[in-house]
Amino acid sequence: MKNFLNCHSKNLQPIHTMLYLNKITIICLFFLLAAGLQAQSISRMEPANWWTGMKWNTVTLLVYGKDLSEVQPTVAYKGVRLVKTQRVTNPNYLFVSLQIAPTAAPGTVKINFKKGTTTVLSQDFPLLAREKGSATRASFTQKDAILLVVPDRFANGDPSNDNTPGSLETANRTDESGRHGGDIQGLIGHLDYIQSLGFTQIWNTPLLENNMPRYSYHGYAATDFYKIDPRFGSNELFKTFVQEARKRGIGVIWDVVLNHCGLEYYFVQDPPAKDWLNVPETRSRTNHLKSTLLDPYAAEQDKLEYNDGWFDTSMPDLNQKNPLLATYLIQNTIWWIEYAGLSGFREDTYSYADKGFLAKWSKTITDEYPNFNIVGEEMTTTVPLSAYWQKGKINPDGYKSNLPSLMDFGLTENNVKALTTSSGWFSTWREVYQGIAQDYHYPRPDNLLIFPDNHDLDRYYSRLNQDFDQWKLGMALFMTMRGIPQFFYGTELLMTNEKSGNDGLRRGDFYGGWPGDTKNARTGTGLSEREKAAQTYFSRLLNWRKTATAVHSGKLKHYAPQRDDVYVYFRYTATAKIMVILNKNTEKITLDMARFQEMTPASFTAKEIISGATLTVKGTLEVAPKTAMILELVE
Repeated sequence: MKNFLNCHSKNLQPIHTMLYLNKITIICLFFLLAAGLQAQSISRMEPANWWTGMKWNTVTLLVYGKDLSEVQPTVAYKGVRLVKTQRVTNPNYLFVSLQIAPTAAPGTVKINFKKGTTTVLSQDFPLLAREKGSATRASFTQKDAILLVVPDRFANGDPSNDNTPGSLETANRTDESGRHGGDIQGLIGHLDYIQSLGFTQIWNTPLLENNMPRYSYHGYAATDFYKIDPRFGSNELFKTFVQEARKRGIGVIWDVVLNHCGLEYYFVQDPPAKDWLNVPETRSRTNHLKSTLLDPYAAEQDKLEYNDGWFDTSMPDLNQKNPLLATYLIQNTIWWIEYAGLSGFREDTYSYADKGFLAKWSKTITDEYPNFNIVGEEMTTTVPLSAYWQKGKINPDGYKSNLPSLMDFGLTENNVKALTTSSGWFSTWREVYQGIAQDYHYPRPDNLLIFPDNHDLDRYYSRLNQDFDQWKLGMALFMTMRGIPQFFYGTELLMTNEKSGNDGLRRGDFYGGWPGDTKNARTGTGLSEREKAAQTYFSRLLNWRKTATAVHSGKLKHYAPQRDDVYVYFRYTATAKIMVILNKNTEKITLDMARFQEMTPASFTAKEIISGATLTVKGTLEVAPKTAMILELVE
């Protein structure tokens, strides 16, 4: 501009020169003002909406963009009050807290962002009407059976989204550790099959955007907590999936990750503050020593390394001690419950997050939704380490947890051990018996999640050395034992992983989920006779379980396994009684019913659930080799 004036002003008369300069000055001022007005921008506001009638009625919005520390938000909406504006070290962030009164009506709250007296930005914040009965929604309990699915490996219902613009990893079904293309549409297409098996809940591994260059299929390194990965579908499609599942009497459990996220997350690349993440400079990994949290002799450094270390170098450890991040995570999980209509949570790597935050998070969720069940993953077979986290547990250090449920890894391991070892001096069922006997550590053992395998363990049938008879014994146990049963997709078809410890093979593609598959679970095409028999056995038991009130709410009484290698237990209420007999022997055995007189007379009539036969027992009962019997006693 200066050069332009210099070269043109020589030929102008003084008066004309002055007018010309004034015009140029005005133009320059205009552009400078416009540039100033456009210096700020908003690229994200999270959460993008909220609901009326919530107990959590003060919502803190994370506003992210450019140079937002220079602006001041204002709100003029009846029943909504701006209570706090917080600035952090990064000028690209602003945290805005809105209090929503019980009288506030649904509508659109306009948030104006001002610089001085001038509004430079505006953002709409929808306030929605809460779904009727939302607070008292039903959750998963002992009456339910849960199907665990890894969506990328289950069914490809929409091949057009296998690769999406901006995704760092492309689909490659030949790569056991890569993305295979399964999606939400595939889940919707299999809902009738899932219902036919007898399942009443579905737990999907995380569906959130996981835009990482490798291993993005599993979902545990989220890069956007508010967005379904486009390779799975969309937020709207996920909501449709939940609604379609509900029509079939099936609830959907959300897999929550509070401890870490993915390295490509925007607030990792451009963090609000230095303490948003733990050890961001060193990225040192956790020592995975869960015992440090309860160990009275543990060094503080060891505790810090467990809690603050990164789960993986590509999974930054979130610092829940930062109150703004803690609030962000709490609101995000509430948002998904309300938005999608969820029926429960499974929380990943539970004890790795800050324990004070975990107590607050779980209490906030269950205060908002009194019936809501949350199961935490504490991957240990040491019962006291697990029981420490269940609500109602009186701990030596005074810690009060609010987590309703935990995953019972001990039962899983004891069951596999019982079915794969030979008899010695004691029955091989002894480990299961003594493991269950430790239930006194738990305030609510009936609310534990029990499972033969999951996405982090080798396939159950593989661990049993592909012994079909032992598999049937295990299925009978997990469908009748105390707790809430969860089964991994494909367990009903004897799916295996040929390489022990290989995550990609543990999470193999479901039969018939892709066009051209030689096997199809829904149609039976290509299935072996044994796989068909397993599917029938599984479905018969699980559908029976839907009406088995003694299993849903009954007490447990078990008998110490003797050298005959038979495990016997009862599930019972005041009006119903079930006797479960698990005979691992290679020969038939004869039970003397006098031993069980505490629970039943020596002579009785019962329906045997697996075979469908009616039995009249008179003093003794013959049990075939390697056979499970489930007797519904007729009083």
